[in-house]
Amino acid sequence: MINTSDILETINMIRQENLDVRTITMGISLFDCVSDDEKRLCDKIYDKITKKAERLVETGCEIEKKYGIPIVNKRVSVTPISIIGGDISPDGYIRVAKTLQRAADTLGINFIGGFSALVQKGMTEGAKRLISVIPEALTETQLVCSSVNVASTKAGINMDAIALMGKAIKRAAYLTRDNNSIACAKLVVFANAPEDNPFMAGAFHGMGEEETAINVGVSGPGVVASAIKRAGDCSLSELAELIKKTAFKITRVGQLVAMEASKKLDVPFGIIDLSLAPTPAVGDSVAHILEEMGLESCGAHGTTAALAMLNDAVKKGGVMASSRVGGLSGAFIPVSEDAGMIDAVEKGALTIEKLEAMTAVCSVGLDMIAVPGDTEEAVICGIIADEISIGVANTKTTAVRLIPAYGKKVGDKVDFGGLLGYAPIIKLNEYSPARFISRGGHIPAPIHSLKN
Repeated sequence: MINTSDILETINMIRQENLDVRTITMGISLFDCVSDDEKRLCDKIYDKITKKAERLVETGCEIEKKYGIPIVNKRVSVTPISIIGGDISPDGYIRVAKTLQRAADTLGINFIGGFSALVQKGMTEGAKRLISVIPEALTETQLVCSSVNVASTKAGINMDAIALMGKAIKRAAYLTRDNNSIACAKLVVFANAPEDNPFMAGAFHGMGEEETAINVGVSGPGVVASAIKRAGDCSLSELAELIKKTAFKITRVGQLVAMEASKKLDVPFGIIDLSLAPTPAVGDSVAHILEEMGLESCGAHGTTAALAMLNDAVKKGGVMASSRVGGLSGAFIPVSEDAGMIDAVEKGALTIEKLEAMTAVCSVGLDMIAVPGDTEEAVICGIIADEISIGVANTKTTAVRLIPAYGKKVGDKVDFGGLLGYAPIIKLNEYSPARFISRGGHIPAPIHSLKN
């Protein structure tokens, strides 16, 4: 049982250390919206979303006022559209994307996720059609987010799907070239995608979920960094214990908000995602946590070990605070959204190779990384394949959100604004994986996937 006394000690965290609830995300099933008629499908989708989530923003604001806890985003995720779209035309899928945008506008939410496909083992015709129009759908909408799961530990890696995603990313970058290739910031490629993730751009409402659910994402990099700074020169085992206790307190705040939102909206409480999600704001950086732990700069040798310890301690503290931990849960390392990561890239301490190594122990993967606009499609596919392989081999979620910033080169910067921040264009290996990618087919699942 939680009451307000459980969060009194966090008041200073909220006021001075950037503690917030990053998002309340309502997941909504669209299975009962299926229709052979494209117009009827869109009408049913719009009606279902706007009815189920009509009080989401209002409720989030009420909870903010009641407890003084900032709730930065109110969002919606839906059933992967390729599953409920059936045999509608490519233009029909674009029409659905615009319907999602219209629903988001009506609700006043920040983002809507679920323009998605699950193709880890193979692709239905509907999934192929949806993937083929992702660039246009994200260009012609502002709040719609897209994700494609191309691999899993159980199924292996669908290299044909990765080839399609490389093409989609390049085209999305071109179509929004006059706006810093922003469409790519709303598109993520997954391995082992979780079905209850509240964070964008990867949120969708999974097939095993309830009719509706409330999933909450908490965030507190600044709180953890401040706690470590106050601890001084203690041992790493003492530091791990401190991080665990701090994560416990942060998660309890999320638990309170989730339970309150669930009660007010009469919607089942899904999960708490206890990820440390940074922002470009000063004092809200995962990179700065690693530096408080003793690294001269994020990216220095020892960074992966420090991040592994941080991620593990956050998870241990979170699961003690809530029995409903899910989503991604751990530490995010998005370059453009983390002031410390930006600084480390700019001074050459952090490379894409080091970022890839770090993703073996963090929550997600290569996230919000700006690369030269002329990067070849095959190179993008190679980056995706490398990152996805880490997830498949390690039975964890990994993802790629790359922005080939049209017209930009190494040394330039691209500014996305708001929580998306800005990013220096990162240098890539110039050697081509084109022949490897062109082979297509399927990389088989690893031997440890055979657990039945």
